[in-house]
Amino acid sequence: MENIDFLNVILRNGASQSVAFAFYDQLDIVEPEEMIGMWQGEEIVTGHPLEGLLTASGWYGKEFIDEEHVHPLVFKKSNEVLYTISPNWIPFNFLLQSVQNIPNKILSSSMTILRPILKTNKSAARLRKVNHRGKVTSAMIYDNKGIIDVFRKIDENTLLGIMDIKEQLPDKAFFFILRKV
Repeated sequence: MENIDFLNVILRNGASQSVAFAFYDQLDIVEPEEMIGMWQGEEIVTGHPLEGLLTASGWYGKEFIDEEHVHPLVFKKSNEVLYTISPNWIPFNFLLQSVQNIPNKILSSSMTILRPILKTNKSAARLRKVNHRGKVTSAMIYDNKGIIDVFRKIDENTLLGIMDIKEQLPDKAFFFILRKV
């Protein structure tokens, strides 16, 4: 089965963490220069505690301006206007423990209310190559969080990402895809 076909299956049906890791591990690396631009994201259901949070809050994707300037959290307003937020104010540890108990409507409304506080034009991450799961590939390193998003290439316009969170076990990752806009 082709990589893009398998991706469509796991996007539709979800996958276990072990199946998602096996898919990720067999993919090619991605170079930093291939990542420059705007990318639209989508979560993959694998049983991670953060699943649903980004979608419910209006997450659009990520913008890689250059290796030193990355907007890790691009959101879309109801009027289709994109804006970037600072991850510095997002309590990831709290969300990991409680996001399953927060209704999507509350998450969505909270983003609307908090937008003026969270919104920023300042870069909040950098792009580097890291050795992850046996391959040296591009990774987005948050400036002020213990989080690294590590990427592999499905094709020239589609990436599979793993959110590696320092406070979590390495065998439990948040999986997502990015599609070049």
